[in-house]
Amino acid sequence: MATKRATTAAAMPVPTTPAASAPWNTLQDQLRGEVLLPSTPGFDAARALWNAMIDKRPAAIARCTGVADVLAALRFARERDIPLAVRAGGHNVAGTALRDDGLVLDLSRMKGIRVDPAARTVRLQPGILNGDLDHETQAFGLAVTSGIASTTGVSGLTLGGGIGWLMRAFGLTCDNLRTADVVTADGAFITASEEEHPDLFWALRGGGGNFGVVTSFTFALQPLGPTVLAGAIVFPASAAGEVLRFYRDYIEEAPDALGTIVLLRHAPESPWIPSEHWRKPVVAILACYAGNIAEGTEVLKPLKAFGSPIADIIQPKPYTLHQRMFDASAPPGLRYYWKSHYLSGLSDDAIDTLLARAWRTSSLRSYTVVARMGGAVSRVAESATAFAHRDAQHVLNINGVWTDPAEDAEHIDWTRDMFTVMEPFSTGGVYVNFLGNEGEERVRAAYGANYDRLVEVKRRYDPDNVFNMNQNIVPG
Repeated sequence: MATKRATTAAAMPVPTTPAASAPWNTLQDQLRGEVLLPSTPGFDAARALWNAMIDKRPAAIARCTGVADVLAALRFARERDIPLAVRAGGHNVAGTALRDDGLVLDLSRMKGIRVDPAARTVRLQPGILNGDLDHETQAFGLAVTSGIASTTGVSGLTLGGGIGWLMRAFGLTCDNLRTADVVTADGAFITASEEEHPDLFWALRGGGGNFGVVTSFTFALQPLGPTVLAGAIVFPASAAGEVLRFYRDYIEEAPDALGTIVLLRHAPESPWIPSEHWRKPVVAILACYAGNIAEGTEVLKPLKAFGSPIADIIQPKPYTLHQRMFDASAPPGLRYYWKSHYLSGLSDDAIDTLLARAWRTSSLRSYTVVARMGGAVSRVAESATAFAHRDAQHVLNINGVWTDPAEDAEHIDWTRDMFTVMEPFSTGGVYVNFLGNEGEERVRAAYGANYDRLVEVKRRYDPDNVFNMNQNIVPG
């Protein structure tokens, strides 16, 4: 009997997936870029993402060099029912740039960029990072809102909305988008703008990567820099309550040109912070003034005169340098777990609750960010773009950061606990680019009142939900 069972099992076909039997050499013949397989040298490096918590093994990675490669790879996958993921900057905390046993369209090598200083526009491919964008635009004293770290990809930033230092002055990154070239799920190549495919253009500005592969973006630019008034003022945690109450009142009267972020963390071992404060809890007010330095100096006087800071490095500096300020706090290869809320304000209770939990983490790398919104962000109608929650006053991002996988549960618990206690002060929404793998209800919360219209656009451009590795909008 035992022999019979063994013979029967041996005769049964081994289950395979479409990707397992795909003729990858056929795809390679169609691409100018390379197709990486698990047996290819460099495959593991190519599948590594910014967040080391993500450990997925695709069947293949197609390193696209242009639109022709994207079209060929998409057609290859669709003909064989191979599931897809799309990677650009690879910075998303949820790890949606990869998928197990699927084909990754890797756009990270597509790094073309051209500034037109006369028209004040920039056209760029999806592999461009914030630092690349700033480097080119600042050569002409121009800029567009581009996040708060130089290592973030412009593509994902834009498709999720795009908060950053300049948003109160110039709007979100997506508010400055003028055209987008898109490869759709059926293999069409189209340009979306206010005039062409306006429904798709609306959805791309905040709806994430649900609607196609964007192969080119064109943005409007604004005069800025190359020198700006920017930096940080740091206070000991013992003064945090007093500092945040002053800050709350101060920013109510601040002009739109002032972008600010509150940072709660343990002080890094940086030369500009006195060594006796290293590794101790601190609160920092970070600022960037998107305007005349003399005007900014007057605006920032009350903040710089307040209390007894342990460090004050708000000063004229290159904008490109300020954009790298967060890079050391969020390098690639660490373990990251995020939770986020939009806040309607900073009440006394909200401040007290925030401060009661902020430094309970045992990881000196973990931190909490509260970024001021409003300004130009709030002057765009809620329905004008897919980005929702324009009435939020702040975005709260709780960042669990550590290195040892054995500590995962501990740091995830801290992040979730802080998220839970701050929930009473939330608007109920969440910034899609700060969203992890949190389920359909949170996806709906991210898209807010625009969700139903996004479903309609999804049905038109991706009815089969080919692009589902994202904060997914199900076509239904």
